[in-house]
Order: sequence, then C-alpha cells, then structure tokens
Amino acid sequence: MNLRVWGMALLFLSCQSCAEPQDTDAKDHTVTDIPPSVQVNGRWLMEADGTIMRDPQPSGLVSWNGKLVTISDGSALPEQRRRLHIIDPMAAQLTAKGAVFNTGYHVRRGCFANYLMDEPDYEALIVDPTDANVFYTVTEDATRTGALSPKCQQRYEKTGSTDYPTLLVRLERQDDGQIELTHARPIQFPAKLEVGDFPNDGIEGMAISPEKQLYLALEKDKAGNPRIFTMKMDKDFWSSKDFAVVKDANLPVPTFVSGNHPINGLEFYIDPVSKRRFLLAVARNDDELWIINIDKQLTTKKIPLYFTAPNDGVSDNCNKNDVMDNASIEGLAVLGNQLWMINDPWKKNYLKNIKCPAMEAHYKANAPLLFSIPLNPGWFK
Repeated sequence: MNLRVWGMALLFLSCQSCAEPQDTDAKDHTVTDIPPSVQVNGRWLMEADGTIMRDPQPSGLVSWNGKLVTISDGSALPEQRRRLHIIDPMAAQLTAKGAVFNTGYHVRRGCFANYLMDEPDYEALIVDPTDANVFYTVTEDATRTGALSPKCQQRYEKTGSTDYPTLLVRLERQDDGQIELTHARPIQFPAKLEVGDFPNDGIEGMAISPEKQLYLALEKDKAGNPRIFTMKMDKDFWSSKDFAVVKDANLPVPTFVSGNHPINGLEFYIDPVSKRRFLLAVARNDDELWIINIDKQLTTKKIPLYFTAPNDGVSDNCNKNDVMDNASIEGLAVLGNQLWMINDPWKKNYLKNIKCPAMEAHYKANAPLLFSIPLNPGWFK
C-alpha cells in the first residue's frame, strides 16, 4: 500500500470527515484552494442474475432514461465487449445483457469495418441531447488490429496523432432494443496542437452540450499534459466521410511538470442556480474531480477523493468497508442530484486493494464498483 493510501486508511478509521488532501507536483495557475478529501463509497456491480460482473473494463458512464449505461473497452472479456451495459443505479445491478452491436450499412462499406467488427477499443459514452436513442462513443488503441487498406491508409494518414485514426462512432437503439453501429468518422488533430503519438493514451472522456458542442478529453499530449478539445456536431455531421477536425477548447485544465495525470472521464453540467456551464472531469491517477467552468468565469477546482469498497457478507474479522489503494475511475455521470462514477479495474494494480481475504475473488475477477456522491453546490461557486 502506498503512503498516501496508508494515511487515508488511518483517517478513514479515526476521522472520516477530516482526511487530508493529496500533495501534488502540479504547477498549476488555474487552481487556488484545495478542499478536504471527499469519501466516496462503492458497491459491487452485479449482473442481472446476481453474480458479480466479471472483467467488463468499463470505460465511460452516462445517464439514460433514469438508468446508467456503460461500455467496455477492448481489454474486457469477449462476452462483455461491443454491447451497452444498462445499470439500475439504486440496486447497482445490470439489466439482462444486451446483444452485440449490429453493423450498419455505412460502417460495413467504410474503411473501418474490420476494426469495428473485430476488437474495437471503445472509450467514453454519451447520449445525443436531442435523441435518447442515439449514443456516441470513441475509439482509442487500434494497434491490435490489422492495417487499413492502402487506399484508406492514404486517405486518413494525416491524423495529427496515431497512425490509425481515432474514430467517433454513432450507435442507434432500434425499436426492438438492438443497438446498431450506424456511422464512424475519423478525428483529426491539427499538427499545431502537438498531440503526439500515444495509441493507448488518447481520448478517454466525452461530454456534449444541449447545442451538441462536443468535448473530447485526451489523456496526455506531447508535453505529458491532459487536454480538452472540441467540435460542433451539426445536422450534416454524419453525412461526411472526411476527417472531423477538432480544435483546442482553451479551457483551464490543470497542467503538470511531471508524472501522468490523465483525464479518464468527462461530464457536461449546468448549475441550476447560476446557470453556469461546467465540465466535470475525473483524473484517475490523482483520485481527483476537476470542476472546469466552460465560460472561464471561475477558477478550476480540484476535489480530492478517496474511494472505499464494501466487504459484503464477510465475518467480523474484516471492516465493513476498506479504503481502496487503486480505484481507477473511468466514467462519471450526473443523475438527479447525484454524481455517479464507475471504475475500470487496472489489472496491474487491482489486487493491491485486497485487505479482506474473503473479497479476493472479486478483485481477481476485475469486478467493477459503482460509486456515488451528492453534488455539492459549493463546487459551482
């Protein structure tokens, strides 16, 4: 257990409301006061049959019709990939497993069919603000797939980042509940943005405004810093096969002089009191929630978090909950007055969380947890 988590554990046991914030190496001019750490309790996510959800590698979370929906990345078990997972948040339980995505006409005839029909690495998930039957996701690492055809490679070689382009993908729910992969469009990062070539450190967060302004969160650029880019999704967006070109959103995202501090989840939020607009970003490696004012009228807030996992149905030899060594949050969504989060178990570090032997099987299965905390009005002032 690292020193920070050892300290958090002692504070959790003795004074749950007075945990100290994490020190950071940030050289950041967007952040002023750092508030006390916030305790975030998790619940094990269960399948519809009551068993734990095994290795789904959730990457993204969205609220939809009073429920939550997540999507699996390319490192999940095969039976978890290429489908949407619908969650009853109050029970922390999934509905019946949905079918694998159907592949629509435009995708089958496009340059990216082989990748999207084989082992796509989906990251992030949002719902179209004008049509609840339409979802969008984005791909990250495509190094595991075969190369594009020579013709397609020539057409889409100037990505501004990785050799294989990042893809924005449209999913549509059909009348029978099936999900069809209808369109895919490659993203281009202008060279002046200096994104760099990092196949597994690409776009991991998405958010969208009511006017369909899309925000894309990059884990790290050439300088090692997280970035947020943006583009407008107009009515003709999916009629084009050309690159969708992003621009820098020029938002006050924290910057760092060393270390890895990626954004792994993003959510758009309008404060009901002030009507100000925000992006809520989760910094997985830092266990922090960043409150970024889109209008740049307020400084960015960094909310330190620490996460607990329950020891369900175990003997008195274990605590009711244990502070986690590594949670690895990769999705967040606002539903009502609650902020919900889901973790993507980091296989390299997940077993470090084992403190109660009876829960070892959960961690070895890379079972995810669902977390929630009330939205704090003070975050938006």
